[in-house]
Amino acid sequence: MAGYLYEGAEWDFETVARVHDAIEVIARGDLGLEPWPRQIEVITAEQMLDAYAAIGMPQMYKHWSFGKHFLRDETLYRAGRRGLAYEIVINASPCIAYIMEENTMTMQTLVIAHAAFGHNHFFRNNQLFRQWTDAEGILGYIAFAKAYVADCEERYGQAAVERVLDAAHALMDHSVHRTPRRRTDLVLERRREQERRAYQESIYNDLWRTIPGKDKQHVPQRSADERRRLLGLPEENILYFFEKRAPRLLSWQREVLRIVRHIAQYFYPQKQTKVMNEGCATFCHYYIMNRLYEQGGITDGALLEFLQSHTSVVYQPDFDDPRYSGLNPYTLGFSMMQDIRRICEEPTEEDRAWFPAIAGCGDAFAVLRSAWSDYRDESFILQFLSPHLIRRLRLFAIRDDAQDPYLQVRLIHNERGYRDIRRLLARQYDLARLEPDIQVADVDLDGDRTLSLVHTATDGVLLDSGEARSVLTHIANLWGYAVVLRERDSGSGVTVREFTARPTINLFEDNG
Repeated sequence: MAGYLYEGAEWDFETVARVHDAIEVIARGDLGLEPWPRQIEVITAEQMLDAYAAIGMPQMYKHWSFGKHFLRDETLYRAGRRGLAYEIVINASPCIAYIMEENTMTMQTLVIAHAAFGHNHFFRNNQLFRQWTDAEGILGYIAFAKAYVADCEERYGQAAVERVLDAAHALMDHSVHRTPRRRTDLVLERRREQERRAYQESIYNDLWRTIPGKDKQHVPQRSADERRRLLGLPEENILYFFEKRAPRLLSWQREVLRIVRHIAQYFYPQKQTKVMNEGCATFCHYYIMNRLYEQGGITDGALLEFLQSHTSVVYQPDFDDPRYSGLNPYTLGFSMMQDIRRICEEPTEEDRAWFPAIAGCGDAFAVLRSAWSDYRDESFILQFLSPHLIRRLRLFAIRDDAQDPYLQVRLIHNERGYRDIRRLLARQYDLARLEPDIQVADVDLDGDRTLSLVHTATDGVLLDSGEARSVLTHIANLWGYAVVLRERDSGSGVTVREFTARPTINLFEDNG
């Protein structure tokens, strides 16, 4: 490389383009990355705060909660109590990477390597994202969603739309399909919207037979099993069930629920790959920045500035540090990527015993690209966390029983301990254990149309009662009738608690 790519902190678009091209040569040539086409946009700190508030999506529809988040983040930022991310990256084709105009040129270089190539490659190649997200359609769909919600506000009033969005947002975490289905084509979804808007609620729905009428006495009652089969129960995706089966929702309200659940589904893979995604991007920027320095592309000062930022990102506070809030995903992800490279290139006898398929293979980047493609956090940790790294991170397991006044160190650094520590740590990234398992279980079609939900309590962990009642009210408002939530122990199946809610507002007056 002939001369430095830049000198000093100042930057311009020509320099950014030159750095981008130099990074691409290393990313594709050395690391073998295959990213989406890239679109780099420069934004201000205020625009970055705005992107924070709207869950990182450009052109997001309006909702009061976004303004609340913006005000909170801005207040903390202005008071110096919170920093801002150097970038935001959008899983789309082209992949959009936002960089702040306040960044130095070194930070712009790091961000391009981290986001525009590291995250970008992960988004495009990881099987979860390939299976669940439509990167080529998401930006158009978000633009459609914004326009559709704005049109609904014009037609039916802002308050009416906000009430539906309030309820839908409260249920986002419980409105994803967790088992593989055909990936949603968001371009097709936009094309079919006009057809769905004309949807007539008189189309057959098993719930309509419960509406009082002169012929109701001639409708035969169905068995509970047949009723649940016709309604597709049990159903884990609550908004999907309401969109298809709620008896009183208007057609525009169903479309709003559809929009919210599609956005929830879009983010579902990101929740399962936080460690891997950030680890991949951090590993890529670390390798690329060091290669640029080795090639004479950046100065000593630029390398030191980069290392200071990188060290802050991967810093892991000790358990007794006031800043400790669990394992830093950047630390764990980056450390595991680095450790895999060590195992592939400089293995010990212990590594050969634990990882015979990759130890000493000599092609660490191929192993990493395969891992980035085929794993999520839980399975990645279960497969690749090594005894060496367990020792270096000083991981061990403690038994914490609320009924016991003492803590017990259960697992130490021996072979059995290593395997169990790895298994227990992997479980902490299993969404099936982290998020409550709440499903629509039944509907009383022959009575008052009460909706029954069941929460299966894993390891005896029950819902927060106040939050449960609040969310249940949103569910009742969408359903239009009473809702019952039963919490059952996963082992015995015994009902531990029960909550009931009734609608508090009427969402179903057509103001159009």
